[in-house]
Amino acid sequence: MDDKALDLLNRLDRIPVWPYSYWILITVGAGFFFAFFDIITIGLALPVLSKQFQISTETALWAISSGLIGYIIGAFLDSRISDLLGRRLALILSMLFFSVGSILSATSPNIEWLIVWRFIIGMGIGSEIANVTTYIAELSPASCRGRFTALAITIGFLGFSVVPFVGLALIPHFNWGWRILFACGGLGGFAILFSRRFIPNTIRWYISTHQYQQAETELLKAEQIACKRFKRSLPTPSSIASPSPVKMNLRKLFHPPYLLRLIFFMTLWLIYYLGNYGWLTLNTNLFLMKGFNLTHSLLLVAINSLGFIVGAVLAIFLSDIFERKYLISLIALLWTISLLLIAWFMSMTIILIFGFVSTATIAFFIPLLYTYTAENFPTPCRATSVAITDGIGHFSAAFCGQIILGVYSLFKASGYGVAMAFTTMALTGLLTALLVLLGKRMTGKQLSQ
Repeated sequence: MDDKALDLLNRLDRIPVWPYSYWILITVGAGFFFAFFDIITIGLALPVLSKQFQISTETALWAISSGLIGYIIGAFLDSRISDLLGRRLALILSMLFFSVGSILSATSPNIEWLIVWRFIIGMGIGSEIANVTTYIAELSPASCRGRFTALAITIGFLGFSVVPFVGLALIPHFNWGWRILFACGGLGGFAILFSRRFIPNTIRWYISTHQYQQAETELLKAEQIACKRFKRSLPTPSSIASPSPVKMNLRKLFHPPYLLRLIFFMTLWLIYYLGNYGWLTLNTNLFLMKGFNLTHSLLLVAINSLGFIVGAVLAIFLSDIFERKYLISLIALLWTISLLLIAWFMSMTIILIFGFVSTATIAFFIPLLYTYTAENFPTPCRATSVAITDGIGHFSAAFCGQIILGVYSLFKASGYGVAMAFTTMALTGLLTALLVLLGKRMTGKQLSQ
């Protein structure tokens, strides 16, 4: 790495506060809000879609699967744009796909068209999550990378918390309730799309593409803001060399040492997402199968969703204090225990308490693993690496309905169908907790260029 690039990176990483406008966190986090809003929307709508379109639950599940297949494709394509042409353009495109797909989903005359438009939504959500994770990781100085990634994602988890209450007010009472939910997501997405015209590309991306003048300009602005917030002189830049730069292209990503990292994180996400999406999209259906009515099922999901706020706040304050991989493992174990208790001791009280804990662990876990994934790859291919690992991980999410409900059907005759469905989700947490311990320590370390 030449002296100019090294100086720029060390100047950025010595900053102890968020050195940009807070509007950047809001506009980026708001994209997460509507992405997460949509993930819950389709799960709440699933029982109603079956009745309105006069189709089986198995057919309705393809509205979930198509969105997650689109997620995988959109994440990869838009992340290549991000690595080659800049983070800002990619973040604008992700909202464009999401918004158009949401508005069109609200007008779907049948399940076939809904499946098509859900694919477009999925492309937007996949590219949004991969690129926001990369964007915040690169903007943030090393000492507060986890905290500000968690803060942006916390705004997103408000979507998880809000939509069940909106769904409770609309879906049981109005045939068009689910359409309003999709339309709200689309309109919100368009508002965010236009606000993103003003966000900057990251200093690290400018350095990786050798645009040092632009990097210097952005860094000077960041240092001025940081000085005002820090209210004293900034620390002296470290004299320790940053990690050696890597001349990256897509082909090198599939050779050592990055191939092993790709496999490691793909496996982590594949395992975790099976249980995660099982809970997020199927819990209402499983409660119905256990004998709760639709209103009670939606109410349980709505109250549980408040846990997202608690978990996200914990992630903000704890993600940079402890080594991330150990925190991730601990949270995954807590998820496992909570779901096992719901599975085998199910009652209104158990669901209210441990459903709340389960949702809190999701909001705590996701920002940490997104941060941990992004910081394990170099800047020239960081967005693409996150897209590949997170995208491939969504293959299990795409077919979680078929897998989890398949387990339910297998044990239905014995009376343990619902219990075994939740137990399957719980086991994904246990496997994740053990596997993540094999990863590298990354908390507080400089990102590789």
